[in-house]
Amino acid sequence: MNIVIRKGTPEDFPAILQLIQEFAVFQKTPEKVTITLDQMLENKDLFQCLVVEKEDDQLIGFASFFMAYYSWSGKALYLDDLYVKKEFRGHQIGTQLLDRLIDYANTEQCKKVRWQVSNWNKEAIEFYKKMGAKVDDTEINCDLYL
Repeated sequence: MNIVIRKGTPEDFPAILQLIQEFAVFQKTPEKVTITLDQMLENKDLFQCLVVEKEDDQLIGFASFFMAYYSWSGKALYLDDLYVKKEFRGHQIGTQLLDRLIDYANTEQCKKVRWQVSNWNKEAIEFYKKMGAKVDDTEINCDLYL
């Protein structure tokens, strides 16, 4: 299968939003997706992602991210979501996508890439460990919605 991994553009936002919604269903939390296409477009300068595109122009995966700064370690890339459609898993697409993101983080002189993984998603945990990630289960997420 021929794929291209490239930076997402505002023209991709409708397809990316659909992938975000699919990912939320996979995560068993579809009710948490409150973002709209209008909000994505309004904040297009903040929304950064890589997309995986098949030769027929269909988007089959994405990785959204942003730059962060950690007081203990410095500049980092925070991976918000990484998702590949179910029917395209098992073809090293997730590996290629994460590798590309790591390359970008290195180019930006980041000290690390950080992300979260659901504790029930054993397949993803094993994937990340295989990629060399250290899974730290000592912290709990906190959100304060405004």
